[in-house]
Order: sequence, then structure tokens, then C-alpha cells
Amino acid sequence: MASRLWATKAASFLRISVPYRGFAAAIKDLKYADSHEWVKVEGNSAKIGITDHAQDHLGDIVYVELPDEGAEVRQGESFGAVESVKATSDINSPVSGKVVEVNTKLNDSPGLVNASPYEDGWIIKVEVKSADELNNLMDCNQYSKFCEEEDAKH
Repeated sequence: MASRLWATKAASFLRISVPYRGFAAAIKDLKYADSHEWVKVEGNSAKIGITDHAQDHLGDIVYVELPDEGAEVRQGESFGAVESVKATSDINSPVSGKVVEVNTKLNDSPGLVNASPYEDGWIIKVEVKSADELNNLMDCNQYSKFCEEEDAKH
């Protein structure tokens, strides 16, 4: 009987805490594209992935199409795709440059994009061509507001 009571309390706690995520997380030191990709610039290289908001809307990701190392990417243009149980979506690059590394862990574990979109689920690293392009992207607060407005339309 005590274990059933504990399970009921746990379930009721989870029901309250899990669905309420507030708004999907956005991280302060990143820049964001309106197509829901993030970029973290470190020197002249940049790590790129899709945002928590994007993975949340896509659902369980089952496949990530990665570009080849050495490929050129352009700001606002597709360089790959994520396939989820709901849909397939292009991944657009928030900056232009040359792909210097791809996250090959995603070949075997595409769910890393869901579980850890800003850490283990990054998609590519590029050598940034022009830091000026970052001015075309949103900061954390702008992106959060953008997502709230977009969600209100749906």
C-alpha cells in the first residue's frame, strides 16, 4: 500500500512538473536564427545546432542528415535535415563558413538532439567566414519573444 501511495505522489508530482516547462530554454551566450538554429561562436569557429524550441516541436528525432566536413555553408541556407516521428525539417546555417567538424555521434544517437540540444546534440562546427553575419541573428531575449509570438499564432 505504501508503494502505491508513493507512486501516486510521484505521478502527481511528475504531472505537475514535467509538462510545465514554461517556455523552452534559450541560452544567453548563443545567437539564434528565425529558423530555430543556434550558434555559439568561439574565436573564428562556431558550433551550430537546433534550439530546444525546435526539438520540442519536432518530437522524437530519429535521423540527422549531416553535411561532409569541408562543405561550405551559407547563412540562411540548408545544410542538412532532421527527421522526427512527426516531420522532416531542413537545418539552415545561422552563419556562412566551412564545415570543420560534424557530430558523428548523431548517426547512432539522433535523440541527443532532443535530450541535449545545446550540449551533446550540436550538429556541426564551422570556420566562420564573417563575424558581421552575427548581427543578423537574435539574442536570447529576442529569440524567446519571437518563439512566444510564433506559438501564439498556432
